[in-house]
Amino acid sequence: MIHRVALTIGTAALALQAPLYAQATAPAPQWRNYPMRARPPAAAPNILLVMTDDVGFGASSAFGGPIPTPTFDALAGAGLRYTAFHTTAMCSPSRAALLTGRNHHAVGFGQISNVSMDEPGYTSSLPKSAATIGRVLHDAGYDTAWFGKNHNTPEWELGPMGPFDRWPNGLGFDYFYGFNAAMTDQRSPTLTENRNPVRPPNTPDYYLDRDLADHLIHWIRVQHAEDNDRPFMAYLAPGTMHSPQQAPPEWIARFKGKFDKGWDAIRAETFARQKRMGILPADARISPRPAGIPAWDSLTADQKRLYAGMMEVGAAQLAFMDAQFGRVIDALRQSGQLDNTLVVFIQGDNGASLETYLGSTNESRGFLNLWEDDAEMMTKLPVLGSAATAGQYPVGWAWAMNTPYPWGKQVASHLGGLRDGMVVSWPARIAQKGQFRGQFTHLIDVAPTLYEAAGITPPQEVDGVAQQPIDGISFAYSFASAKAPERHREQYFEMLGNRSFYRDGWLASTTPELPPWKFSKADPRGYSWELYDLRTDPTQANDVAKANPAKLAELRQGFDDAARRNHVYPLTTDLMGRSIDRTLRPAILPDHATRIFYPGDTRYPSVGWPALLPGWQSVSRIVANGAADDGPIFGQGSRFGAIALRLEQGAPVLDYDPTGRAAEHVVLRGAALSPGAHAIGVAIEGKAAPYRLRLTVDGKPQADAALSRIIRVRGDAYVGRPLIDAAGPLGCGCTISSVEVAN
Repeated sequence: MIHRVALTIGTAALALQAPLYAQATAPAPQWRNYPMRARPPAAAPNILLVMTDDVGFGASSAFGGPIPTPTFDALAGAGLRYTAFHTTAMCSPSRAALLTGRNHHAVGFGQISNVSMDEPGYTSSLPKSAATIGRVLHDAGYDTAWFGKNHNTPEWELGPMGPFDRWPNGLGFDYFYGFNAAMTDQRSPTLTENRNPVRPPNTPDYYLDRDLADHLIHWIRVQHAEDNDRPFMAYLAPGTMHSPQQAPPEWIARFKGKFDKGWDAIRAETFARQKRMGILPADARISPRPAGIPAWDSLTADQKRLYAGMMEVGAAQLAFMDAQFGRVIDALRQSGQLDNTLVVFIQGDNGASLETYLGSTNESRGFLNLWEDDAEMMTKLPVLGSAATAGQYPVGWAWAMNTPYPWGKQVASHLGGLRDGMVVSWPARIAQKGQFRGQFTHLIDVAPTLYEAAGITPPQEVDGVAQQPIDGISFAYSFASAKAPERHREQYFEMLGNRSFYRDGWLASTTPELPPWKFSKADPRGYSWELYDLRTDPTQANDVAKANPAKLAELRQGFDDAARRNHVYPLTTDLMGRSIDRTLRPAILPDHATRIFYPGDTRYPSVGWPALLPGWQSVSRIVANGAADDGPIFGQGSRFGAIALRLEQGAPVLDYDPTGRAAEHVVLRGAALSPGAHAIGVAIEGKAAPYRLRLTVDGKPQADAALSRIIRVRGDAYVGRPLIDAAGPLGCGCTISSVEVAN
């Protein structure tokens, strides 16, 4: 006997054949031999973990800021606002602490993955002894997924051949959709789905934050349809508000004129709101503007117009992301899942970024110390935040977004770099809604909190590897009481030599030698120390070191003890030097490598493509058809800095545009190719400046140009097909046999 079952999908109904033994009323079989997945406790909640990027404590309206975030605010109203939540002051380290529940140096992430070095605290390689929340929850029976930014895979493992055990799938997440990098373009991101490169659609209305929300909503719905007897854990890590700051034009228009009064006034208004809201006590004092950040009134009229426009973009980016996340919350509400979903939303992985002094429309030039001047940026004022720009607001706005605290991103000695707003919502379990929590909390506390909420004890071994102790302390105790005694009583902080130590309301802090918009090489061992009593000085405005030398000595010793336990030493400050020095870490390809690449959809990270060095050369072997050939042969980079070889009406064209400005832009054109096989050569000749860039066909010179310097192009590379779908041809029209590249 066969029963007919109607399955409704959208508006379509499909008639399916179902045997009697599949009836829903049949008792669940007790399998004896099939390997079965573990199941979490029956009341275990769904978990939705969110962490934005480079958002300061005083940016969102939920924490008194000028940027409206109604979804974040609504979660705060339905849950709890944590006003003393701490990060590590930098991206990869914060994410490593969040994912593992361990101190960032203790799991090899003393710095961002791009500047790793061969010291235990700085390898940028998560150890097998520190299983992530994805792995622990997955093994306990959760379905797990990760959407957005992954900056915790070592650079040399990001190539198309892996290894993949430190990609999100290998870290315990069943599904990944996002980007493996510090940043990506909101309009044309470099996307990966699980292990595979993905091309975003080349449409005018595409934005990454909307795409991430679409994929997260779809995944939640599929999980609910297929596995609704299991809870899920989804981790959303958007790139907002990290550069490039971009947003839909209609959202930017919403903020027109909103920041014309300048960063000094906006900071003062935010500070006043924070007092009215109860985030700060009425007698709190605002910290002063750090030396070097200009007063708004000192700027020219053009500078004010330009910088206000940049802040409009930053605000639009965060507001737009908040709206996309609102769609996720609505989907959970509509499906009836929101009540038993624990939402932990961390608004920023560190303080707002102080890294672009007077802003930028092409931040990649900053790594070359070729910052744009105001006149050049003014020409981009009409298109700020569009696909034509990839920049960030000036340092003054970052300082305002970190209200009320001093300093910001990179500065682990001061609260502007360390404190971010966190909201926790769990309608089924948090009864005291809309309240504040002031207990000291830290990223490492999130993992043990999730485990406690789920009723899970983290394993002592994973895959036969003994697990190192979890450093964090669950803050679930605070859900029921604002007056519950603080359990996380001490914590060290260190980033690029800036360091601090917290114990029972006191904070000892080193004095920053240089601000983040300057590259330091100072010896951090010589930094002076400050002392703050946060119980009476919550904004770190009054240094009391001279009056309390014994307390300062106690905390300095506390830092040293923690630093030795967690592999913090040796201290280094040279971010740029470590970034450039490729000998400090392994590489997919060594310098002076020769490789043969073939056309296809494969995407090669910059460390998996021979870097531009003196002597760099390539030979592209193709079969031409004639004047109709038009399109790419190979390339590396983006529209803000690239090198590419293509055919135009059957002729080879080399485009070397490493900075996006005319001074370094070189275009070499050859003669139209006859039908048949050809070898197109590109070479950089010379061991020192001036260099010569040459284009040849079948060994015969076609064009050349002088180069005063060789500028390495950042970004991924391709052969045959560009990294994103273009309006024009996706290939050159010719047949590409191979591209041999050597440096």
